[in-house]
Amino acid sequence: MAKLTRLQRKQHLAAVEILKKDALTEDEKEFVFNHWHEGAQSMNGEAGAFFTPLEMAYEFAYDCGGDSEDQRTYIDLCAGIGVLAYALKVRYPQSARMVCIEVNPEYVEVGKKLVPEAEWYCLDVMDNDALISLGHFHTAVSNPPFGLVSSMRGQKASCYSGAEGEYKVISQGGLVADSGTFILPQQSAGFRYSGANYYERDESSKYKKFSNQTGLSIDAGMGFDTTAEGMGNFKDVSLVVEFGHVDYDDYEIVEKVGTLDLFAA
Repeated sequence: MAKLTRLQRKQHLAAVEILKKDALTEDEKEFVFNHWHEGAQSMNGEAGAFFTPLEMAYEFAYDCGGDSEDQRTYIDLCAGIGVLAYALKVRYPQSARMVCIEVNPEYVEVGKKLVPEAEWYCLDVMDNDALISLGHFHTAVSNPPFGLVSSMRGQKASCYSGAEGEYKVISQGGLVADSGTFILPQQSAGFRYSGANYYERDESSKYKKFSNQTGLSIDAGMGFDTTAEGMGNFKDVSLVVEFGHVDYDDYEIVEKVGTLDLFAA
């Protein structure tokens, strides 16, 4: 568990009290998103679970496409307590379906209070059969675990055999969605924009391995600088991230995943 400051502990306990209510106001939901601490009772560091700041989630929702009348369907992979789903619901209230996938049962119970409009499933995003059973979606979204995450060690993703948590989740998104928008560490995005005042491709060796194995590329969207004032900060960790877009139209999932026994009983 994370070591909280006195102020963080006080704010977290206030959020816990709010969550005891049967129904929450929008102001109360925002307070919980801002102050309920993911590391208060869980080993969030080992799971790579660092919740997206609410302000950043609102900007991220703009980058997912659509408009206020859109009937798109979304699946949030590694949803935490649902801040991305909440922001999408605010930006696109007419969205037809919102599904949240989260392996931590405590996070799921909190998320159900904050985003009751979503369908919540407590399951591992690496469980191929369970994921596929939920149906197909227009867009997958995620702030996935970054890097070599111990809770994902040894788990193979569709079409990707590497160890990076963010690439595993992106690969899994291709099982259930037409496209994906992801929050990624800058060094994994394949491009540099945030904090640089310019855009350039920056493809690391691990990015090239992911792209070569999957045939996928990660591209920038509307061009949000996540280091800009007003984006908010992650709790207890300093991260520079990018919003990355993936198009799964040419993802040869059936042919490639067959070698991984995806549909084996």
